[in-house]
Amino acid sequence: MASCVDPLVVGRVIGEVVDLFVPTVTMTVSYGLKHVNNGCHVKPSMAINPPMVQIAGRGSDLYTLVTIDPDAPSPSEPTMREWLHWVVVNIPGGTDPSQGEEVVPYMGPRPPVGIHRYVLVLFRQKSRFSMGMGLSLPASRANFNTRAFAAHHDLGLPVAAVYFNAQKEPANRRR
Repeated sequence: MASCVDPLVVGRVIGEVVDLFVPTVTMTVSYGLKHVNNGCHVKPSMAINPPMVQIAGRGSDLYTLVTIDPDAPSPSEPTMREWLHWVVVNIPGGTDPSQGEEVVPYMGPRPPVGIHRYVLVLFRQKSRFSMGMGLSLPASRANFNTRAFAAHHDLGLPVAAVYFNAQKEPANRRR
């Protein structure tokens, strides 16, 4: 599975967002008909709504999905790294995020300048999160820290991750 990790190293997801890990769960992500592979380009207009995410694994396992932008507000000066786009907890294996509990509502990509990476990170939970008890959520989407969130909630290393690139789309000019 080393080949699964290589694009995450090249894309600096491993290092800047998460530590080196061995993928143990298959996670497929798509926006409409666009399948998301590491490093592919997705237009923000295609990603207004949450992606379709399919998580393999046993139904008895629960997962947390975190989506962030490590390049906010600009890749050259990511002073808001990481910008939090989505958190879903208690997702049963073999299903998708709609079967879990959305605790931070989805926000589509809105890159103001430059090419931004959008990273979906999947963690296996040790137990079910009870809403309001034990789940610590950030007060702001800016300066989220995936590693700190995982450590605080005893999630360990990721079991899967994928990232895509997006940049601001040109405005339609009408005459």
